[in-house]
Amino acid sequence: MSFKQSNYWLNTVTLPTATSGDLPARVDIAIVGSGFTGLSAARMLAKRGARVAVLEANTIGWGASSRNGGMVLTGMKVDVETLVARYGMETAKRMYAASLASIAVVEQIVREEQIDCNFSRCGHLEVACKQSHFDAYGRSVELIGREFNHQLRVIPRSELPSELGSDIYFGGIVDDLSAGLNPARYVAGLARAALAAGASIFENACVKQVTRTSNNGSPGFHVDTSRGHIFATDVFIGTSGYTSSATPALQKRIIPIGSFIIATEPLPDALAHELSPRNRMIFDSKNYLYYYRLTPDNRMLFGGRAAFFPETANTIRRSAELLRQGMCHV
Repeated sequence: MSFKQSNYWLNTVTLPTATSGDLPARVDIAIVGSGFTGLSAARMLAKRGARVAVLEANTIGWGASSRNGGMVLTGMKVDVETLVARYGMETAKRMYAASLASIAVVEQIVREEQIDCNFSRCGHLEVACKQSHFDAYGRSVELIGREFNHQLRVIPRSELPSELGSDIYFGGIVDDLSAGLNPARYVAGLARAALAAGASIFENACVKQVTRTSNNGSPGFHVDTSRGHIFATDVFIGTSGYTSSATPALQKRIIPIGSFIIATEPLPDALAHELSPRNRMIFDSKNYLYYYRLTPDNRMLFGGRAAFFPETANTIRRSAELLRQGMCHV
């Protein structure tokens, strides 16, 4: 099997130019990480008049924000029954409502900043890998409709061909509220919006240490980076799976998990429509799941936890081959 090893999404976009020159001596807020979280915070804070510096260890959007499935989904990783059992009904309701609201926020940002990122409310399809998984779907849909005021649709196995060109599943759930987008174009749009609002974004500024201190009597933080240091009244950490020893209290709460994605060559329109007639964001019911979708240029993008460490040319090729086998099976 021959393949090209690169970030597919980043090949579809030109990223904005980061801020040049030295770091400022002082800012109101230093933001660590230039992914969705950091750039969204920078945009909002700068619009409200704060002096903001985004500190990125690599380049804008380098991490998971440009290396994901581009799926803007409702709900949580765990099912609603687990949420209720673990946190109680009222907390579970707030968490679920936040997941619904987050999609509206993304859509609002795309509209306000006119970000060309192929945002589309195409909905998502979760497919059941076992009959028992499908049997649980009905209970979940009923609970979500009754307690969470959100309507989903159960798709029996006999009706799956209208949603998916595969016969290995036992049925599914459709949520029409979910969306898809090009994540690299979205993160590039966030960066442009943050810069336009007055924030600075410094690439190759890996944060080494954050120390509580004061400056001329004002409390704040000394932030030491590979490009120098900066004093910030507040520090916002947006590093997720890339969280380092610079923030040890946060690092010990984070478990980085690898996930790989492959993408085919562009498919003929007829074949693309056969595989995904409604262009849904699709994932299965396994804990170590597969997730897949059509890209805007009709590639089948297919992801999963086929990750081996350390990352070498051989382990990456092994991951790609396992995903290709999984994709062919589906």
